[in-house]
Amino acid sequence: MSQIFDFFLNAYSETPTSFIVLEAIAFVFGILSVFYAKKVHIWVYPTGLLATVISVYLLYKAAYFGDMMMNFYYSIMSLYGWWNWSRKNNNSPVVPVSRTNLKEKLVGFFMFSITMFVTYMVYALTGVAIQGENWIDIFTSGVFFTAMWYMANKKIENWTLWIFADIITVPLYAYRGLGMLSLQYLIFTVIAILGYLAWKKSLDKNKEIV
Repeated sequence: MSQIFDFFLNAYSETPTSFIVLEAIAFVFGILSVFYAKKVHIWVYPTGLLATVISVYLLYKAAYFGDMMMNFYYSIMSLYGWWNWSRKNNNSPVVPVSRTNLKEKLVGFFMFSITMFVTYMVYALTGVAIQGENWIDIFTSGVFFTAMWYMANKKIENWTLWIFADIITVPLYAYRGLGMLSLQYLIFTVIAILGYLAWKKSLDKNKEIV
């Protein structure tokens, strides 16, 4: 048990207190955001927006430009999702929880591919040597990009992508010594599984009503 605590604490032995506080805030609000997403609650976006803006700054300082770019995108997409989820018609959401159709699946694959290419170019243009961990970063960036777009449009497939990419990201951040973020993504994985089950239950219930 002490080794586990040492792993998380040693990573922050030379980290400025201000950075630790910011990471802790992003940690808490990131978890709140996923919790609200599970509940299909509009607060997913203001809480998530705060977490991603802080993450952009921290990842920029750590020179993890792929993750930084993704969090910047999350910030922009949070504004779109906030607007999209807020829209109502006769006091009912204009955008209900649903599954992707073939066109949306193809759009998702296109976004995944383009994001991987753009992330690669970000690393290349900033002169960062692309190591094995960076290739993982490039791949998960594409998955997260697509997942965020699906979530903004209330597509249940967003949870499948979150779960897949979160599982990959947990050991990646642990390897980088970002213990708090690694733990956060482990919690994200659990909540994402619960989110998928909750949204699926909602879909099945709507089918019964129809």
